[in-house]
Amino acid sequence: MDPDVKDDINRKAEETEPLPDLISGAYYLLGKDWLDTKQEWEHSGHTIPPVMITVANRTETAARIRYSFDHKQILIDELCKPEKTLHIDSKVLKEAERSDEGATIGFTADESGEIKLTKKQQAELLRQKVDTVGKSGQPGEQVQNVISVGMLSEGWDAKTVTHIMGLRAFSSQLLCEQVVGRGLRRASYEVGEGGFFEAEYVNIFGVPFTFLPHEGGENGPPPPPPLPKTAIEPVSEKQKFEITWPNIIRVDHVYHPELHLDEVEPIYLDPYESVTQTEMAAIIAGKPNPADLSEIDLKEIAEKFRTQTIVFETAKRIFHNEKPGWKGSEGLFLAQLIRLVDGFIQSDKVVIIDDLFSNDPLRHRVMILLNINRIVQHVWNGLRAENTDKVVPVFDSENPIGSTGRMRTWYTTKPCAYTERSHINHVVVDCTWEASEAYRLDKSKQVSAWVKNDHLGFSILYNHRGAVRKYYPDFIVKLQNGEFLILETKEQDSDRDRKKRAYLQEWVKAVNNHGGFGTWHEAISFSLNDLSEILKNKFEGHGENREAGY
Repeated sequence: MDPDVKDDINRKAEETEPLPDLISGAYYLLGKDWLDTKQEWEHSGHTIPPVMITVANRTETAARIRYSFDHKQILIDELCKPEKTLHIDSKVLKEAERSDEGATIGFTADESGEIKLTKKQQAELLRQKVDTVGKSGQPGEQVQNVISVGMLSEGWDAKTVTHIMGLRAFSSQLLCEQVVGRGLRRASYEVGEGGFFEAEYVNIFGVPFTFLPHEGGENGPPPPPPLPKTAIEPVSEKQKFEITWPNIIRVDHVYHPELHLDEVEPIYLDPYESVTQTEMAAIIAGKPNPADLSEIDLKEIAEKFRTQTIVFETAKRIFHNEKPGWKGSEGLFLAQLIRLVDGFIQSDKVVIIDDLFSNDPLRHRVMILLNINRIVQHVWNGLRAENTDKVVPVFDSENPIGSTGRMRTWYTTKPCAYTERSHINHVVVDCTWEASEAYRLDKSKQVSAWVKNDHLGFSILYNHRGAVRKYYPDFIVKLQNGEFLILETKEQDSDRDRKKRAYLQEWVKAVNNHGGFGTWHEAISFSLNDLSEILKNKFEGHGENREAGY
């Protein structure tokens, strides 16, 4: 539910897209604790490793996590071994369950001696791995990293789970207990000195263990009756006011053959906004036990990574994300990236707002590691701004075009107003300013149709502080000249608003370059008095760079 995470992992995304810094940092810390546990097990003579499980929210997130481990973007080398990673979700499990329960794995080899598996054999092998995690002599014996989706309802049992990462919404106590249950399968039934079994623990990140019950007395006045709800929906009789738009999942950049990074702004990193250390305690009766407190920090990890390693890792991530927009040699592209990233990280443009972290080389590297996605995005934005030849839209293959006619009926008790030139029957009024803007759009001579962007599903992805978020502009307007305007109302401007606006401008430029959706504009209304001027300028085709209202 963290704002730096929620939008990022609750969307369709390519597996190559980096995880938010908060999640990467959590994996560093939990992975460090897992590594300590593994070393303790090996020292005690165990040949089977402990297991870390990730409970992901959707298949796309699980794929991104698997990609991050396989490409060593989670800087715990021992966990980044594909042969010891098990990636399962409901789709994969169903395919495995289609194979015969009594089937045995029979391998066939081609002429070169390489073993080939049919889909049925692969599914059966996966099912056996799932069923035998942590069991000696079985296919799942050496599995140490399980990435799962929808496993909570499965009757899955493994006694070697020691660490769990929760990356989904845990909205009930039952869900929390199901997740905890994946790690509390008793491994030893030896009775201790006190006549009880020895305590066994699992270390868990991301799962809340306490839910405050609703408490209410029987006395007092009864609540007022609920207000009648207004149905908000498209009206078939107003079909002529339908507005459609391209559903774009990202904007790709095509770059100049020679890159430069001269005008990039400084980036400011605050240690108090990054998790550099975690304290863990046993949960007893829903409360942490301070007597059993342990710490995990990142200093040992940072000691293994020199500045040049961090430079290469940063350049590699930009390379994997952006090379489709590069038409020259990939080797030349990577070499230029490494040079530019090295110059940026070694320069005074990486500013750490704390003397202790700024002056200590080890702590300095810790801050770089924990904010690597922010730095990647910052450098990436600079490269795009200075080196882009053109931008091209990439559409959602399943739903390439959005429309007001596809909006599902929804209900509200908020104040509403009837509309004349909107496909939607009412506009929901959230504030006086918005109501005034809606009224003027409905009456303007320059406007052919308009709609408030509420429950339409129209959003623009932008990157802020290294995390991908969704931006919902306030209005979509179709002008009388057939062109379109994305209108935002904003009383005050901020750094985050300017970042949104940059991505909106990029979206508009990509759509116009495509040419198949007409001509689009964007504008910001900073006061009640500038809307008429904005509509006039866009309708007449001038005033594109007005300082206040674009």
